[in-house]
Amino acid sequence: MDAPGNAPAPARRRAPKPAAALRERGTTAAQQVYQQLRAEIVSLHRKPGEPISEKDLAQAHGVSRTPVREAMLKLASERLVEVFPQSGTFVARIPLSDLPETIIIRSALEEASVRHAAQRATPEQAEHLATLIERQRAMAAAGDREGFHFADEDFHAALSEVAGLPGVWAMIQQVKVQIDRYRRLTLPEPGRMDRVVAEHAAVVAAIAAHDADAAARAIKHHLEKLREDIDAYRVEEPDSFIDDRVPPAAS
Repeated sequence: MDAPGNAPAPARRRAPKPAAALRERGTTAAQQVYQQLRAEIVSLHRKPGEPISEKDLAQAHGVSRTPVREAMLKLASERLVEVFPQSGTFVARIPLSDLPETIIIRSALEEASVRHAAQRATPEQAEHLATLIERQRAMAAAGDREGFHFADEDFHAALSEVAGLPGVWAMIQQVKVQIDRYRRLTLPEPGRMDRVVAEHAAVVAAIAAHDADAAARAIKHHLEKLREDIDAYRVEEPDSFIDDRVPPAAS
């Protein structure tokens, strides 16, 4: 119970509980295993290259091996696990071929979204965006990378809401799974979270000023920096990536 006069602490989202503890009506065992394992992989609670035991998963979730295999097949189709018949199943490394293309797609969609946001944002909506940035700033100050990631997600979702285009964020979520894994790797870099906060603040300042061009430039800069840093992180975290890029054709 909270002490008198103290407000309850805000709810914190953390790594999901095992599927056996999250039984939802209409959700199959395979879906539960898939959702839990996917969340662990995307959040880097399971590291790239880490082995995955189907037997251990089945025991942990209280299911047979069949739904676990179904979940693995779905995760393999998303390039989140790799199955080697003679060696076992492993968390897939982040494919470098996916990152630049996906960042370009996301940048194009978010540039359009913030242009709309700048044209239609009310003072109250701009203030709400500023509040979300303050939440990120607090997470950065506390060194809470998990909380920072979720606050970042809420901020980008709110941009689409202010634009009146919530479907844009839904589309982005469908393609950004490998970006999310890569972004998680960048957060421990000293000063990284503070730079993200500053970049977000530039976006909100432009939206509040109803400057659509400046808002588009700010979000493009924010996402382009992520693309420009790919090779540096590949060198720094070589075991986390697989270089499956097609080499340029000889001239």
